[in-house]
Amino acid sequence: MTHTADLYDERGDALDSLALQLHDIGGRVAFDGPIRTVRCHRDNALVKATLATPGEGAVLVVDGGGSLESALVGDLIAASAVENGWSGVIVHGAIRDREAIGALPIGVKALGSNPRKSAKDGHGEVDMPVTIAGVTFAPGKHVWADADGILVER
Repeated sequence: MTHTADLYDERGDALDSLALQLHDIGGRVAFDGPIRTVRCHRDNALVKATLATPGEGAVLVVDGGGSLESALVGDLIAASAVENGWSGVIVHGAIRDREAIGALPIGVKALGSNPRKSAKDGHGEVDMPVTIAGVTFAPGKHVWADADGILVER
């Protein structure tokens, strides 16, 4: 994968750069792929269901509204994502099981962590454009992430 700084130098305004600072949590810091999305608030049923389907190298962008009140991804869900071929997960919210996720061969970026579980009611939306910190993540567009940050194809 090309480093995001080099990629931005090459493509410039064809890319959006996420200014929001997320923690690198997964065992892979650099990852990229086509975007899939889930929008949910303190309910991770759709995240779990989506990551249990074939990822085919995609990156799931989870718009949890920036809530740190409960975790949207834990070690079992992240392990499912690995088993199903997902490249990474970007969470605008909290995760849990940081150490276990850090040992998995998947990219995970999140605002932070909280050991509290989230609801499992299935509220939310899947595969629709989500905007985080002014950057739109549209399903099918490409996202690149590494230690420098996140770039999104416009």
